[in-house]
Amino acid sequence: MTAIAAFLRKTPVTRLQDYFTAGGFTSLAPVDWTKPEAEVVEPLIKAVDAMTDDEKQRVVMNAGQVAALADEPGQNALQNVVLNRALFDTLEGPNNRSLWVFLNEPDQFRKAEEVRYNDERRRGRSWSGFEVEKDCAVRRDPISVAAFTKAIRDRFETPHVHVDVFDRHRVILDDQECDLVQVAVYREGRPEDMLGFDANSTLSRRIVKPVFEAALTYEAATGVIEVVANTLEDRRDLTAYMARDLLGIDFEGKHIPLREYDLSMLLKPFDFPTDVEDGIKEVTVKELRFMDVGERNERITLESMSGAERSIWEMAEKRIGLDVGTGHLLPIASSVPEWIITRARFTIKFQPGPGGGRGKSLTLTVTMPHGCNLKDMTPQERLIGEKYLRRWGILTDTADLGDLID
Repeated sequence: MTAIAAFLRKTPVTRLQDYFTAGGFTSLAPVDWTKPEAEVVEPLIKAVDAMTDDEKQRVVMNAGQVAALADEPGQNALQNVVLNRALFDTLEGPNNRSLWVFLNEPDQFRKAEEVRYNDERRRGRSWSGFEVEKDCAVRRDPISVAAFTKAIRDRFETPHVHVDVFDRHRVILDDQECDLVQVAVYREGRPEDMLGFDANSTLSRRIVKPVFEAALTYEAATGVIEVVANTLEDRRDLTAYMARDLLGIDFEGKHIPLREYDLSMLLKPFDFPTDVEDGIKEVTVKELRFMDVGERNERITLESMSGAERSIWEMAEKRIGLDVGTGHLLPIASSVPEWIITRARFTIKFQPGPGGGRGKSLTLTVTMPHGCNLKDMTPQERLIGEKYLRRWGILTDTADLGDLID
């Protein structure tokens, strides 16, 4: 009930009225929608709690869907696909905007869920990028889409496949946007049995057929197909089908390498240069994980807590004998280790906003050679993070064709 209460309290009463009126909830007690909002929400929470289990569960599921697109990444996903953008931008509050799209543009709401599914997994374990021809038009005619769908049916040996093809964009650095076409794929998996309770509260086995989701995007300006799917083999095959059936080109399978990170500059004090217009107050290294090249099965992690009097480099000099260029002897080192940094965590602190108070902070964690928590952040945080990881020389790859940011 907590999720429902939060959903009802965060959404304007006028939008809630639209939802419950359109939903056809027969077990909902009458609600006087003309009363002030404060006098509607609490009785409405009790009325929903008294609904039948089936209808209350539907409200729980819908509330979860709406809430999932009410945060910043979800709102960006909705902006990608909403048709009536002019009206959408005038609506106040993320829950209000999310529920409005859910009610008025349900197909676009599902596409926004697909956008978020893709972007959350981008550059993660289930992601691959492939370089193909630039400036191809994505075919959307019934024959091409049917050929693509049939290829998926045959590949996964399933009769049920659903495909969405739609335009969207992705925000990149310096307020630029790149245009994409996204292809969402749903396919039915093999039957599985699972335990569940029937209407008589009897434990029994039931047969279910799971639905698996995959997502592909094509950026014509760079000629890059990015794909999110379970295995590398799946990703290669789906990309080949998209290239052949929707782009009309041959797929040679030129794989875009994962992003590469280099932490060697943190072996000595680093200044972290920033631009004044980004409002950054300071950058502090909070944690470094070291490995001695001669002892590859061991790691040493140093963490600088709040209020520490020494910098992380002064700690490293004292604790592990790291020579940071001071020129004096390091008595704790019986031999000279060759240290490399395998992980770093640092915090970017921003100046307070116009209203005062404490400024926001952004914590970046980079693990050699390909790991970074940027993929878990909001689009705006990713823009700042990518900008400065490149500026500082930590993000080093030159084959990152997926974003036009260089």
